[in-house]
Amino acid sequence: MILNLLCDHMVLSINSRLKMNDGNSIPMLGYGTWQIPDGKKVEECVFTALMCGYRLIDTASIYDNEKGVGNAVRSAMKKGIPRKDIFVTTKLWNDDHNRVEAAFNESLERLGLDYIDLYLIHWPVIGKRINTWKIFERLLNTGKVKSIGVSNFTIAQLKELMMQTKIVPAVNQVEFSPWLYQRELLDFCNKNNIILEAYSPLTRGRMLSDPMLREIAEKYKKSPAQIVIRWCLQHNLVLLPKSTEPVKIKENSEVFDFEITEEDMNVIDSWNKNLRFCWNPEELD
Repeated sequence: MILNLLCDHMVLSINSRLKMNDGNSIPMLGYGTWQIPDGKKVEECVFTALMCGYRLIDTASIYDNEKGVGNAVRSAMKKGIPRKDIFVTTKLWNDDHNRVEAAFNESLERLGLDYIDLYLIHWPVIGKRINTWKIFERLLNTGKVKSIGVSNFTIAQLKELMMQTKIVPAVNQVEFSPWLYQRELLDFCNKNNIILEAYSPLTRGRMLSDPMLREIAEKYKKSPAQIVIRWCLQHNLVLLPKSTEPVKIKENSEVFDFEITEEDMNVIDSWNKNLRFCWNPEELD
């Protein structure tokens, strides 16, 4: 049974979640915080996102903004959003594979939360990722983290991990967009009950002026970003669009009042150029 194909795109809403292989659920629409400075800026952005209906907030120790993210989550809780409805992700950075539990506890302390919803290996560091994952498995027993997963893992790296450890990652967070449509990786994750989570789906803004995208956006009377977000959702992905502008944060959440036709989905699928705007994990063994 493929657990993550649970949401019919006809009935998607801002509250839509996907069930993970550990029984927990993850919101489909998330908010990414990479390169947003800690302090007032990230607090304002995350708080705005939560007030707009986002329920997944993604950070990482290397982003150096966990404290501000935690402050924003607590501010939203004071406004009536239950902690159980907010899904917080953070990640173990490369330098911390030799001190996994300490690094995890430091992230938890910076966030100021009782638990982390999802903890990821940020990067498949050669020679360390397997042992680190075994420590991740033990972290589940502490109750301080609800789910564990990986980021930037290829099919080969996922296979290696699954062969040598007990628990299949709940999530694999990777760069994913219409111009980096990793169909084989998506199919592999679906078949193995791993949620694929898309970071940089908006290509850091680089492709939003693409004429073909703009043509489809005009057809649906939506912004180019909204078309890309909806395309991801209709592929049953979790995704992390990011903006620091309140108007765009809100606009990026307004993607549940239309549906891209199958014909146009196929057209967008055809734009793949294996075009990356971030790092390339395929360069690792």
